[in-house]
Amino acid sequence: MRIGLLLLVGGMLLPVFHANAQAKTGYKLEKRYALPCDGRFDFITLDPPARRLYISHGDHVDVMDADSGKPLGKIEDTPGIRCIAIARKLKRGFTSNSGENKVSVFDTETLALIKKIDVSKDPYVIYLDSASLRVFTTTRGSKDITAIDAEKAEVVGTVKVGGSGENMVTNSEGLVFVNVEDTSEVVSFDPRTLEIKNRFPIRGGKAPTGLAIDRKNNRLFISCANKVLAVMDAGTGKVLATVPIGGDAHNVAYESATGLIFTSNGEGNVSIIRQKSADAYELADTVATQVNAKMIAFDPRTRKLFLPVHETIPAAAAGQRPSIKPGTFAILVVWK
Repeated sequence: MRIGLLLLVGGMLLPVFHANAQAKTGYKLEKRYALPCDGRFDFITLDPPARRLYISHGDHVDVMDADSGKPLGKIEDTPGIRCIAIARKLKRGFTSNSGENKVSVFDTETLALIKKIDVSKDPYVIYLDSASLRVFTTTRGSKDITAIDAEKAEVVGTVKVGGSGENMVTNSEGLVFVNVEDTSEVVSFDPRTLEIKNRFPIRGGKAPTGLAIDRKNNRLFISCANKVLAVMDAGTGKVLATVPIGGDAHNVAYESATGLIFTSNGEGNVSIIRQKSADAYELADTVATQVNAKMIAFDPRTRKLFLPVHETIPAAAAGQRPSIKPGTFAILVVWK
């Protein structure tokens, strides 16, 4: 693939690639799993060993078999559910409930509620750091991160991020990284001491949302609102490349075996970026999905992508949100 031009951003020359020079990957929209329910969705989480998909859905979580699409049950009473994290070692799951400013703890075998934990206002993304066995939830109202001991199911502290945190990952050195959307930076912190280690500006990227990591090479992959994937050295904060992607990209997934990076774009497609080396990247494919398919879960076993989606009805008046078209909720399966 040839480089189309060099973009000067913050005194650095960053490569930008031509979309029409892409090499196809074989991925395509393979099937869809219908879910017999309505209501708005948010994040989707996969538990690969259990072959379960957890899908946030208004006031509950739908649980689905990842291989067949068969509904397996529901986790009830999660008002304003945003995101789900699974602690397999403890046989527990955690949900961020923005409608009540709480985190639900549930049994992954029975799906029964164990406990609810009070957190700061408007919890959003929830993430398990498996090494420390701590759960972290970003809270948009207070612009910090609440830390929870997953085994005791108790709040143990706060990370003072100072912005609207989005997705989180952990690197090989044990630091947790979080995108901060309203400040366009990546913040790293120690999951045990809760001390902030670094604040890295995302040069060339604005309003970051999705985040994935290549732990071997210590590279962060950050989807941004200005339609780029920024590749950052997690040790220095240097942005090594920006690659064009689709709009409204909320999640990123990375597969180390193939070096492919996936962004789920709400405009109606998935961008697939190829990692040529630790510092070189190219847009390899754009796969059509459906408008609103902006969340993604990647299955490392089958290499399938799962994206929740529904159709909408245009708003009746200016300033109102579009309504959901009944009977259109589904999980799209993108595969090769």
